[in-house]
This record gives sequence, structure tokens and C-alpha cells, in this order.
Amino acid sequence: MALRIDIITLFPDIFFGPFSVSIVDRAVRAGLVEIHAVDLREFTHDRHKTVDDTPYGGGPGMLMKPEPLFEAVRSLKTERSQVILTGPRGKRFDQKAAVSLAASAEHLIFICGHYEGVDERVRMALADEEYSIGDYILTSGNLAAMVMTDAIVRLLPGALGDSRSGVEESFGGEGLLEFPQYTRPPVFEGLETPEILLRGDHGKVEAWRRAESWNETVRRRPDLI
Repeated sequence: MALRIDIITLFPDIFFGPFSVSIVDRAVRAGLVEIHAVDLREFTHDRHKTVDDTPYGGGPGMLMKPEPLFEAVRSLKTERSQVILTGPRGKRFDQKAAVSLAASAEHLIFICGHYEGVDERVRMALADEEYSIGDYILTSGNLAAMVMTDAIVRLLPGALGDSRSGVEESFGGEGLLEFPQYTRPPVFEGLETPEILLRGDHGKVEAWRRAESWNETVRRRPDLI
């Protein structure tokens, strides 16, 4: 059964570009995943298609109203759905989360926050999980939903050309950074490919790669150790 991903958003058109190329597009065409951008304004009932209002208690900006979000989620949700809210208050989305969702999820519903965020009742009553992709603020949750969708879809069985690709890369397998890689020519502008990679001794290459992964992680991201 293909993974289904519904993304509730105010701007469905922006998803067409990123999801119509490369690995995600191939996964869609291969029947591994269905991705639908759902226009939140279709779940409003006034002539202005209002999705936001001023926050109680005052303050800058606007909040996304609960009514259209509740209606949108309820129109999509089934017993196998997981609802994910994008927002800076969520836990950090990482490779472990991507692996877990790729392995277990059957239907994901992303709620893309916008403006100053969503009415708290959306978080309380609709979201199964809230994820943030980093400690910074985006204009909306659309980019976050794109990032998470890409990270999940590429891990679906059959999405990558080589099944080892999802393991032999940064944050895969042992959770270390990826080892340095080289291709032809062996020498370019005076920069040489390590000799061990040119000898064809796969055992020594594997040992070198493991050591380099460890060294790269210690040097660049010691917090991962």
C-alpha cells in the first residue's frame, strides 16, 4: 500500500515544483507515495474565505482559526492517519523521525502553520505530533512540510536506486556523518584522491570509510557522538 501524504496549506501551488522532480517524483510515479496539497480555504464558509483572526488578549499578527482546520483534518482523517503540525514549539525533526515515519506511517496529514501560528485548540485536539525543522522562524510551515516529506519519501523501500544509500549517508546507520567521497579524475588541480580508494581492496576501503566517518563527526558535529 502506498503511503498517502496530505498537506493542508494556504498555498497549495508551491508544492508542485519540489515534488515534481527527482526522487520524490519518481516515488510518486512508481506508486510508492501519493502526495496531495489541500487548500485550506476550501473549508471556509464565508465569501472572503477567511482563515485567520486577531488573537484574544491582543498582540501582533493574526492566528489561523480553528474551524477550517478542524473541518479539513476531519475530512481527511481515517483510523490509520497521523496528524503532524509544523511549528517552532515542536520537537526537532531528525533522521530518526524520518526513518520511523517511513517505516510505519500509512497516512500522514501535515498542517502548515502560517501567520503567528494556529489556535491552540488545533494543537491540543488535532495534532498527534508537532515537529520543528530547526531553531529559526519561517514565513509558514510549507517549507517545513516539504523538507519532512522529502526526508520521509526518499526512505520508502524502492525510492532510492540503491538500498544502501539511505544507510551509507550522514545520520544513517550508526548516526555518524558521511565519509568523504571522490570520483574521477584521481587528481584534480593538484588535489589527490586518497590512494587507498584506488587500490580495489574493499576491506581496507570499508575500514577507511568508517574511520573517516568517525573523524568527520568528531570534528564537525561532536554533539552526535
